[in-house]
Amino acid sequence: MARDTWFETVAIAQQRAKKRLPRSAYSSLISASEKGVTVSDNVESFAELGFAPHVLGATEKREMSTTVMGQDISMPVIISPTGVQAIDPDGEVAVARAAAARGTAMGLSSFASKPMEEVTAVNDKVFFQIYWLGSRDEIAERVQRAKDAGAVGMIATTDYSFSHGRDWGSPKIPEKMDIKTMIKMSPEVLTKPRWLWSFGKHLSPPNLRVPNQGRRGEPGPAFFDAYGQWMGTPPPTWEDIAWLRELWGGPFLLKGMVRVDDAKRAVDAGVSAITVSNHGGNNLDGTPAAIRCLPAIADAVGDQVEVLLDGGIRRGSDVVKAVALGARAVMIGRAYLWGLAANGQAGVENVLDILSGGIDSALRGLGKSSIQDLTPEDILVPEGFTRSLGIPRADS
Repeated sequence: MARDTWFETVAIAQQRAKKRLPRSAYSSLISASEKGVTVSDNVESFAELGFAPHVLGATEKREMSTTVMGQDISMPVIISPTGVQAIDPDGEVAVARAAAARGTAMGLSSFASKPMEEVTAVNDKVFFQIYWLGSRDEIAERVQRAKDAGAVGMIATTDYSFSHGRDWGSPKIPEKMDIKTMIKMSPEVLTKPRWLWSFGKHLSPPNLRVPNQGRRGEPGPAFFDAYGQWMGTPPPTWEDIAWLRELWGGPFLLKGMVRVDDAKRAVDAGVSAITVSNHGGNNLDGTPAAIRCLPAIADAVGDQVEVLLDGGIRRGSDVVKAVALGARAVMIGRAYLWGLAANGQAGVENVLDILSGGIDSALRGLGKSSIQDLTPEDILVPEGFTRSLGIPRADS
């Protein structure tokens, strides 16, 4: 990788993304709900956790590989599904290639800008993410398409409250990219010639349609049309989740747990895995950081389902803290999107390499030969850090 495009931290990737992208595109990558209390806590809470390293005992090599939903991965980091990655001409295909090059899996959003068939063609470890959107027949049609495309797992996302009113303003995302829109946005786009040229080479503007919400071979609805249908669909019940899991018939992850009672209901619904998550701070603002909720949930159901975490991962040491406190792996979102915006596929690979190097360094400092050797005793957890939500009180 050329030195002028390489970056050594996720923070620098974010700086590069901000410099390269039009203002509205960049703001969509950092947006969160309302005041942003939760998105800030997701990141800052990791700094409250410390390590208890050994002075000797480090081994020459450290093993970072693990499995998630039956897939062997090189390290406990997978790509979280995020919608419309049209900040880069290759979008989700570039991300999928990067994940494959680094030996890990990718969650693909049903609101992606690239058809699932193009993504599974370059990475054979794709988990298709689905929203409860439309009728059961429409959902079943998308499930079958994902099976036919070769997706190896399913992710169901239900943790979104459609919260608006961001204190710093909502990102201005056009409903469609036509001539009128391009003229309107030209003042901010023309100030970013490198980004503009990346699409100019393809003779195509950013795709704001979501092809995975339509039939194979069709362009799919516009993002806001699909979003409106999602908002208008009655929320799913636990019986709906059990139906969807049975319909899929393979590894199935339910995303968005912060409460122990919800995690137990997920087990009863037959899921393979859950993610401790607050939708990256885009759900109900004021929800605790995911890492604060992880230990209680891992203690309650970690021996029955795979427990993952997403929210606030910026360093390899963050990954190690999460795994030590009970996560099998973590899912990253903004971190790889900043890499994609900064340098396409190579930028995503760069981010994954940063996390891999940080994991290896932390394992060495802790005197561990494998990611599997981590325990809660390796982490200094300050009093009052954790949040045990959804546990009945002893006196109730």
